[in-house]
Formats: sequence, structure tokens, C-alpha cells
Amino acid sequence: MTRRTRQRWWVVFGLLVIVTACVACRGRESGTVVQLWALGREGEVVQRLVPDFERAHPDIRVRVQQIPWSAAHEKLLTAYVGGAMPDVFQIGNTWIPEFAALNALDPLDERLRLSKALPADDYFPGLLEANAVDGRTLGLPWYVDTRVLFYRTDLVSAAGFPAPPRRWNEWVAAMTKIRERAAGSGFAMLLPINEWQPLVILALQRGAVLLRDGDTRGNFRSAPFREAFVFYVDLFRRNLAPLASQAQVANLYQDFARGAFAFYVTGPWNIGEFRTRLPTGVPWATAPWPAPDESYPGVSIAGGASLAIFRGSAHRDAAWALLEFLSQPEEQRELYRLTGDLPARKSGWSGSGPGADPSAEAFRAQLERLRSTPKIPEWERIADQITRHAESAVRAELGIDEALAALDRDVDEILEKRRWMMRREAAS
Repeated sequence: MTRRTRQRWWVVFGLLVIVTACVACRGRESGTVVQLWALGREGEVVQRLVPDFERAHPDIRVRVQQIPWSAAHEKLLTAYVGGAMPDVFQIGNTWIPEFAALNALDPLDERLRLSKALPADDYFPGLLEANAVDGRTLGLPWYVDTRVLFYRTDLVSAAGFPAPPRRWNEWVAAMTKIRERAAGSGFAMLLPINEWQPLVILALQRGAVLLRDGDTRGNFRSAPFREAFVFYVDLFRRNLAPLASQAQVANLYQDFARGAFAFYVTGPWNIGEFRTRLPTGVPWATAPWPAPDESYPGVSIAGGASLAIFRGSAHRDAAWALLEFLSQPEEQRELYRLTGDLPARKSGWSGSGPGADPSAEAFRAQLERLRSTPKIPEWERIADQITRHAESAVRAELGIDEALAALDRDVDEILEKRRWMMRREAAS
């Protein structure tokens, strides 16, 4: 073989290698590509879980886009209007009714019925229900978020309560004693007045139905809600909780450590924060909500985030495979390890998951007692009104009945279009 022939051979060989590589790349790119939008910290860590999914599904590739929680709601709405929705997206539970109204979510009931990997009874009561609108399951719970009591065990014990209170009257008695022992240097509880969740939880514990007439009018003057409202406002009027919003608390963890308050209603994200931010030796624990009667624990709200499939996706089967994978117990435990997010499935609590963490025990008990907020697109606006009118009563700017009447009136105004649409549907 001459030198020129050898050179030609190497050129041909090089071209064959390039062509083969291009064909291989093209073959890989020709597989199904699923777009996943994940929010906040989860958008970062889910990318660590994707390689295992792709190895198990070599014909599917997942492209993850991380979106800040603060921009997620608007970005999803903009994507829907612009026809640029991803195949799979993370969604806050309270957003599901809004996207259901847009007909943007693919119903999952038939897939769940046929799935052997996702038994419905492995989910905590209330979670799948929180993802259902008009009898259709539109999201799959990914992780669960609810609220319980974080408390100083030493201060509560010194007040004569070696165990956390189980009823409202015991809770008030403990807080009153803690306040007396503080002698003006602190409060019994931190209850930020810019948060609607504690008041709504108390109302749900009383059995309140927040809206009436097919979720078209406020029901805040009903006896159960009024009883909870009076209880809530009284915590401030008796100086058991300070008149402060979250932003007005200079350093929550320092205040908790020095005993400025003994109780705080918050969620699972604070387990890690309390461990890292509190000085060594500060004794604290978590407890489920007290109940107004013997039905301990009292109910809490079903929060957290779910995974949904866009109804218009061309890759819904591949998208469902991704949902099944991310919902497996081992993946939920890994998500907990990376983020502190609590598994939505009971089996996710076994082994080295949160079930082995004493600070998570209260959440495990609370997850058996959950209720959903009203499943309508207007709920976020209604929640803002609950916060505003509760603050007006707490600050004594309005009386109890005046505040509730104003709340009903403003909520009725928010729901005016909903009433008009329902009348129109009934007439057609």
C-alpha cells in the first residue's frame, strides 16, 4: 500500500467514524424527550434522580428546567397561554383547581387504577383527595407539606405539662402558664398575623365549611368558623401571641432559643433549620395539632407539591413513566435526604427515611388527619382576604362580627364571576 493510498484509507476511516457517531447521536436524540419543570430546590435535586430513570428507560430522555417558586405560577400560566407547556410539571396543591379550570391537566385516574407501582392505599388519607377536582385525580402527590407545633419541651414541662397538649383548653392553659412565668419578657406562642393557615386549620378542626352555595359565597359567619375565629383572636387579646408579622420577627431562631416564645406553628422545612440554627442544648420537639374535643390530633391542611401531566402533551405515556419513577418509595426517601421533603407515600417513611427521625414523628401522625382548602381557582385571593380581616379583628379595628361580615362580603365579590358562570351553565 502506497503512502497516498494509506492517507486516503485513513481519511475514509475517519469519515466512517464521524458518520457512525452522528448516526448514534441521531438515534439517541430520536428517542422520546420529556420536558420537566421543577420548582425551587426540587428543581435542582431532581436532576440527580433523572439518570437512574433514563437507565431504566433508555428510549426516554428527560430535560429538566428549574424555576424559582416565586416565578412559577406566572410562568406556568404564560406557558399555557403561549402553547409552550412542558410535558410534566411540579405544581402546588392549591394551584390544581386553577389549572383544572383551564383544562390543562391530564386526568390520572385510569393510569392509577392500572398501575401496580402506585397503590392508592399507600398514600396518606387526604392527599389524593387534595389532588382531585370534580371527581378526577389531576395530580400525583410528590411530597407532602402540613403544619404542626414546634415547641420548647423545657418551657412546656415547667408550665406543668410533661406531654404536649392534646385539647384546645389544655393548650390555652399551658400558654397562659408560660406567659405568666415569662413575667412580661416573652410570649407563649409565635403566630404571625400575615399567615392564613393557622386560622383556617382551627376552623377546619371545628368542622367549618368555608364556602357555601356550591363554593360561590363566603360562609365565614357560620357558627363553626366564628368559634375558631374567636379562639384565634383571643390568643392575641390575652397577649399569648405578639401582634407581629413574619417580617417583623428579627430572628425567629434566636428568639425561640432565648425563650421569647414556646410554641410555633410551622412545616417540615423547619426541622433542618432548627437543627442547624438553634444553639446546642436548646430542647425542642414537634407535636400534632391539639383538637377542640377528644378527636386528637386535630386536623391540619393538606399542602405540598404534586406532579402533573399537561393534557396536550404528545408524550403522556413517557410522562407517566416518569411520574411512577419519581413516586417510588426509594426515590421519595432520596428526595427527603436531599431536601427534607416528606414522602407522600406511607412506604416512603420506612427504612432510613423520615420514619427514623424523631422530629418527623408528629408529621407522620398529622398526615393521617388532613383536610383540603376549597378547590376553586379563587382560593389564593380568598386566603388573602382571610388574613386581612383576621388582622383587623386582632388589632381591634373591627369587632368579631364586623370582621366576619366584611370577610363574607369581600369573598362574595371575588366569587361574583363564578356565580355568573354557574348561572349561565344552568341556563344552557
